[in-house]
Amino acid sequence: MFRPTLYLFSIAFAGQAIAEAPSVAVDIAPVHSLVARVMDGVGEPSLIIPPGASPHDHAMRPSEARSLQSAEIVFWTGEELTPWLAKPLGALSPDALHVSLLDADGTILYEFRDATDHDDHDDHDDHDDRADHDGHDDHADYDDHAGHDDHDDHAGHADDHGHDHEGVDPHAWLDPENARIWVQVIAATLSEADPENADVYQQNAATADRELVELKEKIMTDLTDMQTLSFITFHDAYQYFEKRFGLESSGAVSLGDASSPGPARLAALREKVEHEGIVCAFSEPQFDKRLVRTAIEGTGATIFELDPVGVSFDTGISHYDSLLMAMSAGYQDCSKSKS
Repeated sequence: MFRPTLYLFSIAFAGQAIAEAPSVAVDIAPVHSLVARVMDGVGEPSLIIPPGASPHDHAMRPSEARSLQSAEIVFWTGEELTPWLAKPLGALSPDALHVSLLDADGTILYEFRDATDHDDHDDHDDHDDRADHDGHDDHADYDDHAGHDDHDDHAGHADDHGHDHEGVDPHAWLDPENARIWVQVIAATLSEADPENADVYQQNAATADRELVELKEKIMTDLTDMQTLSFITFHDAYQYFEKRFGLESSGAVSLGDASSPGPARLAALREKVEHEGIVCAFSEPQFDKRLVRTAIEGTGATIFELDPVGVSFDTGISHYDSLLMAMSAGYQDCSKSKS
């Protein structure tokens, strides 16, 4: 997406200090997109995990490891999404800064749901007071960005063999209100580390915030009257998007960490799809569709595709908007299929 305001502003500052920009690495493509927006006209962040890889269990290539090792600042979603990344972050230079965005003040967080039963939703009233960030005046001061050594492994990456699957669902970037909060955190962190370019970071963040509001309003309009849409997903990664835009999944083939389901889960989900008249099942491009096909076999449900990280989109500034718009289109396709 072409952004004339951001582009013209970036041209004005392009000659300032590209060589002096801090070296920045980011874990996943959607967050990389947010960082790239804030850094536009100053520098370009490196991406650690390519969009086609699952962030839950990615094995870094040598080039990705080098980008991480040379970074002065690392923005990552958090240990809840990529527990394997905590160890290499701990091995970075003591001067390197690593920012877990899930820990940012005001971030809207939800607990993992049960993979086969998403009907028992509470209203999450304790999160609603953190969802109104029109001014972002309370996000200007982020002094404690580093360390984050006190994390428990509370993502509980589980499978069907009795492992714990409790704690924070890490797919928080799929709520654009969280993206708005994180853009401010990113700008504040970069401004403190690179004060000569602070004005650029802050202006870029202000522009990004306006665009994210427009994105949210566009999707809200497109998904109006879809509250009764019945669907299941490949893995439980979408509740931040669903809750923001009034959707409600009936279940997931896999857990929130995309671990493989067992026969009992698949059988329970197939029975649910059949008895509740669920019309759509969403696969993901990173994973084999056979599990989704097995879950809906004989039910009449139709397979569509959702992608929580944007495999098919170029990385960079426009990636985040493209990702959320494609997810909106996926739900709209599902809605059309039942009419």
